[in-house]
Amino acid sequence: MTTIQRVGQIGVPVKDIDRAITFYKDVLKLPLLFNTDTMAFFECNGMRLLLSLPEKEQFAHPSSVIYFNVDAIKAAYQDLIEKGVAFIDEPHVVAKMGQTETWMTFFKDTEDNIHALMSEVQN
Repeated sequence: MTTIQRVGQIGVPVKDIDRAITFYKDVLKLPLLFNTDTMAFFECNGMRLLLSLPEKEQFAHPSSVIYFNVDAIKAAYQDLIEKGVAFIDEPHVVAKMGQTETWMTFFKDTEDNIHALMSEVQN
């Protein structure tokens, strides 16, 4: 029996690999592990993020939402706004559990994929 232990990699389809590499490396500040003409691998705290040009048309669509954890969501939001990132909304509370609030804000990368910043804030 196979038991899934953790997510090892997330794949994100892109339209322009060079433009996407610049966004994830220079704007989101993720470390680039290596890249080819059609793929790029980034490190995100133990998780690999794969950007790739779709091999077939059936894979050429926006990706699942990736939720990037940050400590200070309002500061991260402001920093990315200043770098030209297109946000869909502003940081806001999406859930309250006891003394903890979960905050989120959604943005688009250069390839039209929607992702989010999230932060767990103690009251």
